[in-house]
Amino acid sequence: MGKLQEFDITFTNNKVVYGPGESISGTVKIRTGNSLQYKAIKVNCQGSCGISNKMNDASWTLEEQYFNSTLSVADKGTLAAGEHSFPFQFLIPVAAPTSFEGPFGKIIYRVRAAIDTPRFSKDYKAQRPFYLLNLLNLNEVPDIEHSSFAVTTKKFSYLLVKTGTLMLKARSDLRGYIPGQVIKLATEIHNKSGKDTGCVLASLIQKVTYKTKRPVFDLRTIAEVEGAGVKAGKHAEWREQIIVPPLPQSALAGCSLIDIDYFIQVSLKSPDAVVTLPIYIGNIAVNLSPSRPMPTSPDRSGASIAPSATGVTPSAPPAEEDPDEELCAAGIASEEIPTKSHSQQDPSGQPVTMSPSAFSHAPGAALPPSHRRPDASAPLFCVSTGATIPFFTEGDVTPVPTSCSLILPPEYSSWDYPHEPPPTYEESCSSANSSFNSRQ
Repeated sequence: MGKLQEFDITFTNNKVVYGPGESISGTVKIRTGNSLQYKAIKVNCQGSCGISNKMNDASWTLEEQYFNSTLSVADKGTLAAGEHSFPFQFLIPVAAPTSFEGPFGKIIYRVRAAIDTPRFSKDYKAQRPFYLLNLLNLNEVPDIEHSSFAVTTKKFSYLLVKTGTLMLKARSDLRGYIPGQVIKLATEIHNKSGKDTGCVLASLIQKVTYKTKRPVFDLRTIAEVEGAGVKAGKHAEWREQIIVPPLPQSALAGCSLIDIDYFIQVSLKSPDAVVTLPIYIGNIAVNLSPSRPMPTSPDRSGASIAPSATGVTPSAPPAEEDPDEELCAAGIASEEIPTKSHSQQDPSGQPVTMSPSAFSHAPGAALPPSHRRPDASAPLFCVSTGATIPFFTEGDVTPVPTSCSLILPPEYSSWDYPHEPPPTYEESCSSANSSFNSRQ
């Protein structure tokens, strides 16, 4: 650097994760070997989003800015040889969205410092990123404590002249989860044909939409579970669980260029049938308190079971009459579908362990007592700067990326773009109703 031996930006208490409406403060540190003339020393705090149709392209097709503030910490003068410190402070707007980094776009925040020198002299610049977490409180999402439900009926031909009917029904216990929670998935398959089905597959899928002129849909399979097929003429049930790994939250409120959606896709091969369960990933868990209406869970005989007094078991509400219930349970004994493979388990069948720091609490973003879990070791929420890397920091330590093998397992798939987006919850329900009506 010549005359400049050190030019760095540090944040107060090494904090790098902030919330909307908070103040971000720190110090610009300068060390010179000789005197250095300057016209001004300025600090800039900026938040913006950029997207592109090309992967990992820094030349954005569209951009939007959330804030851009500049502070002059020193006017024209001379820096003597030695160390100098210039404090700064900025206020983060309350509407700024959560940080995000994906292959086709980013929401980034950074503080920049610049030393403007006289004409023909070299200007000096430094920058440091920080991350913003705009908490998504799942309790503010309508009907979030209810189950997500979808059903489809497939008529197909086999052996050239024979026809059969298959019903696929799937239900999740809730519509919203936070990282570390378990998605409880119940699937029923009624095979009214003389042919065995192929395997059943349940996938937790992330869909990121980049709203360029020609929208890009980036689809990733986060976790995957495979079950066996169903024998001819049998009705079978499959119950499985998927752990929600550290993931960016749904939506990204405040950003108009990037959308994040999650859904569980349950599919069957031979014959091909698929249902989609939309879900939310948030930062504050659904509060199933006694004062809140709580769903009951039907057992296999059809009777409702109330949650026990020792714990809350979120499950499917009995509010809706299921027209396919008769098809599924009309005097036919149900069989259990065995699970063949799970992307969140190692070959021995044991769950893959996760770094405890992957669910670290962001400093300065305290939760109200009503949202805290009684178990202090339980995850609260994840700070994520993208689809793959969550960051955390505690106290006066340098922030480091956490390690978590569950974020994107080796078998994840990323399909060609642009890709047709999955059906919405309303479209799934419409499809289920039309399938039922066609049988009557």
